[in-house]
Amino acid sequence: MKQGILIKAGRLDYQTAWDLQKELFERRLAGDIEDTLLLTEHPHTYTLGKSGQEENLVADEFALKRQGIEVFRIDRGGDITYHGPGQIVCYPILDLHHHYLDVHRFLRDLEEVIIQTLADYKIAASRVEGLTGVWVEGAKVAAIGVKVTRWITMHGFAFNVNTDLSYFGNIIPCGIIDKPVTSMEKLLGGQLEYVEVQDKVCATFEEVFGIELTVKRIEDLVGVNSAF
Repeated sequence: MKQGILIKAGRLDYQTAWDLQKELFERRLAGDIEDTLLLTEHPHTYTLGKSGQEENLVADEFALKRQGIEVFRIDRGGDITYHGPGQIVCYPILDLHHHYLDVHRFLRDLEEVIIQTLADYKIAASRVEGLTGVWVEGAKVAAIGVKVTRWITMHGFAFNVNTDLSYFGNIIPCGIIDKPVTSMEKLLGGQLEYVEVQDKVCATFEEVFGIELTVKRIEDLVGVNSAF
């Protein structure tokens, strides 16, 4: 089985997490580290991918400031999405040369991680033809957007566990007008043990990608001159 690294970073502001991804990407590209899975949670944030349309952010600047929400235009695929407390955000920094050179399959495998995790809680999740993400009863429970450069991956998925879904009201999620969002909390009628779900995501990721993850600290991986 392939070996990899797991970083449980706790809550990070989006810019810090993005900068960390970039540094891990460079180290993976150079072969200085193994495949790495970064797990985190963000404060209230909206991100627009490369194909993101500004009109899909429907809240005005005053409303965003009042709610303490930051907005970032970033380099992943996809449109606009929300990140916030109670959401598991998973950023795999993988060299696909060691897996398969197939971005479509990589996206499907990320979906499979979430589908199998939800199955452990008796939630039947599925894919929607022509759309990326994971759905339950027609509502999106996880959004996926990635960047792949020289077959090294960045970005990943945002999985709604105990997420306050009202924050999706400020946007048209993923630019899709006619499909709502949901969360494990809404589906099961109560809050989940966040760390337990996170651990299940890690275990399922290992199974789907055929990789054994070893927990390491950020400080063990990044350069001595890093801000992390």
